[in-house]
Amino acid sequence: MPAPYRVRRLREADLDRVMQIEHASFGPDAYDRNLFAEFFCECGELFLVAERGRNICGYMITCTRGSSAEVASIAVDPSARRKGAASALMQSTLRRLRRRGVRRVELMVRAGNRQARAFYARYGFLRMRIVRKYYGGRSDGWFMAKDLGEIRR
Repeated sequence: MPAPYRVRRLREADLDRVMQIEHASFGPDAYDRNLFAEFFCECGELFLVAERGRNICGYMITCTRGSSAEVASIAVDPSARRKGAASALMQSTLRRLRRRGVRRVELMVRAGNRQARAFYARYGFLRMRIVRKYYGGRSDGWFMAKDLGEIRR
């Protein structure tokens, strides 16, 4: 049985690998390196990578504002999909958000991406509304949200 994924914060030296995963996952819709550098500066504590051994298999970016958070992006290398990397990233992110007192997590997902929608639903994200032509005017997006509940101190 393969070793479990280790989830850790992104290091600047990881950006090249993260960009490879981004382009393999999103092709022409991929974010550019400058945006990832901004995310690294602004959301660095929640810009996470999943690695097995020394190989980064996926990443997840979440940004907080007050008691809410937004999942900005999540991607797993195509060769590593359906092997637990995205789940490791999501579980780690939700734990970190709860520790920070975040009460609500939001995200947008392409309406036609059934696998991603099912993944988010498994973690309790609910479809709130559709946003027409959200993705570059070509396709709709679903706005989804998850309440993390009251924070006990």
